[in-house]
Amino acid sequence: MSRRPQYLLGLYVAEHRESPPVAPGVVASALDRSPATVIEAFREFESEGWLTYEPYEGATLTEAGRRRGEELHETYVTLSWFFRSVLGLEEYEREAMELAGVVSPDVAKRFAATLPVAVDESADVSPVVTERLDEPPSAGEENGEIQNGGE
Repeated sequence: MSRRPQYLLGLYVAEHRESPPVAPGVVASALDRSPATVIEAFREFESEGWLTYEPYEGATLTEAGRRRGEELHETYVTLSWFFRSVLGLEEYEREAMELAGVVSPDVAKRFAATLPVAVDESADVSPVVTERLDEPPSAGEENGEIQNGGE
């Protein structure tokens, strides 16, 4: 499985935290990768038109790269939320980062539909949360059963 989308997603997130250009070390640190690996990915992305890269300066997403980064981020957020609230994974963010570039936006929307929240279905892009549950329901509550302290 290619890790390439992770680098683009990492740059997208980093650009929202600090002004571009973003140094390769920032993305490398966030992804637990070496700066050399990130630079290699940046050079590939530059040749594909996703970003501009200046050695010793960093990378800046192009408009096309920003759109792709936004799409990856929406998928990442949905997967992260699903892995935490439905599957109860401890490392939900890492798992979501691994899969964000593999799962299509349509599949991500289907994951979002399973989340334990009220969703605004009239939203254009991705689901908008209108109400959040404090805790995911227990297995019995999901099936409409009432938990009576072991009875």
